[in-house]
Amino acid sequence: MTRSGNGPLSGVRVLELAGIGPGPFAAMLLADLGADVVRVDRPGGAGLGIDPASDLTNRNKRSVLVDLKQPAGVGQVLDLVERADVLIEGYRPGVAERLGVGPEPCLARNPRLVYGRMTGWGQDGPLSGTAGHDIGYIAITGALGMIGPPDGPPAIPANLLGDYAGGSLYLVIGVLAALQHARTDGGTGQVVDAAIVDGTAHLTAMIHGMLAAGGWQDRRGANLLDGGAPFYGAYETADGGYMAVGALEQRFYAEFIRLLGIEDDAPGRDDLAAWDDLRSAIAARFRTRTRDEWTAVFQESDACVAPVLSLREAPGHPHLAARGTFTEHAGLTQPAPAPRFSATPGTVRRPPARPGADTEEVARDWQAPSLATPAEQPRRPLRTTPEGTAE
Repeated sequence: MTRSGNGPLSGVRVLELAGIGPGPFAAMLLADLGADVVRVDRPGGAGLGIDPASDLTNRNKRSVLVDLKQPAGVGQVLDLVERADVLIEGYRPGVAERLGVGPEPCLARNPRLVYGRMTGWGQDGPLSGTAGHDIGYIAITGALGMIGPPDGPPAIPANLLGDYAGGSLYLVIGVLAALQHARTDGGTGQVVDAAIVDGTAHLTAMIHGMLAAGGWQDRRGANLLDGGAPFYGAYETADGGYMAVGALEQRFYAEFIRLLGIEDDAPGRDDLAAWDDLRSAIAARFRTRTRDEWTAVFQESDACVAPVLSLREAPGHPHLAARGTFTEHAGLTQPAPAPRFSATPGTVRRPPARPGADTEEVARDWQAPSLATPAEQPRRPLRTTPEGTAE
C-alpha cells in the first residue's frame, strides 16, 4: 500500500489560540494526524511555566506572536481565520467575544470555519463563569467518586480523566465531525461546545447502565472494575513494586492462580463472602517475589497480569519498544502519534513550537501578509486566570 502525506489530516489548517491543558493537547493530536496547526501565542506567554522546548503538547505546530489586546492583533487573527478550517480556543465563556475573535466575527469572515471551544464547565450553566480544574470537573460528574479504596478518599488520576479524556478527545471528535459536515455540499461551519463535564459524564455511560441494571454499587471498591474484586487490582511485590491483575474471565483467572502458585489453596472466586480471604492469599503470594520476578512468571501468558511501570520505565517495556509506542525526537522521549494509519501515518515532524518563532514562515505559507510586519503598538502581557484564560 502506498503511503503519502504526514497523516490523514494533511492539508487541514488549524488555528489555536494559546491556552493551557486540554486545548493545546487537542491541537497537538490534530497536528500529529497531519494538520497544519498554527498556535497564536500571546506576549508574556500562556502556559504552565515549563521550558517551551520541552512542552510536547506544542509539537508538530508552528507559532506566531499576536497581541489580541490591540486592534491590529485582532485583525491578524481574523486574517488567519479566513484561511483556516478549524479554530480552537479555551477561554472562559465571553472572553473570545470581548477580544473580538468570538464565533460571530470569525464565522462572518469564514462561514465554513469549525469553531472549537474547550472549557471545563461549558458555555452556559451556573458554573460557566467560574474558574475550575480537572479535579472539580470529574468530581461533580461522579467519576472521581468511583476511584480509590472504599476506606479512604478518592484517588486522583492526575489530569488524564477530565482534561484529556473528557475534554481534549471529545473536542477532537466534535471538530472532526463538524469538519466533515462543513466539507459536504452546502455544508456550513459551526461552533463545537466541548465541556469537560459533558465528556467525562459521557465516559461513564456503561457504568450508569450497570447501575440501572443492578450490576454496579454506587460506592468505591465494591465492584468488578473498581478494585472490589480481588482478581482485578494491584498488588505489592517483595521489592515495593506492584503488579496489576485483570483476570476477569474464568479461563484467564485459572491461568492466573496457577502461575501465582495458589491453585490448590485459593478460595472460590464465585464466593463473594470469601473475597477478602482470596485477596489476602493473592497479596501474600505476590509479596514473596520482586516485581521483575513476577513479570517473568507471567510473561506472554493469558493471566492478564502486568508490571506497574513508572513514566520513565514505560518506554523500555519490550512490547512498547517493539511497537514504537514511544519515540525520540529533538532529544525528547515522547509518546508516538496515535492511532495508526496504514496509508497516511502520523509522525513527529517538528519539535515543540517556540512562541513567535514561525511568524514569517506562516505569513508566507498561509498568505497572510498582515503577520509579516508585527503591529507597532506597545504590547503588554495579558493577565490570566488559573485556567489560562484571558481577562
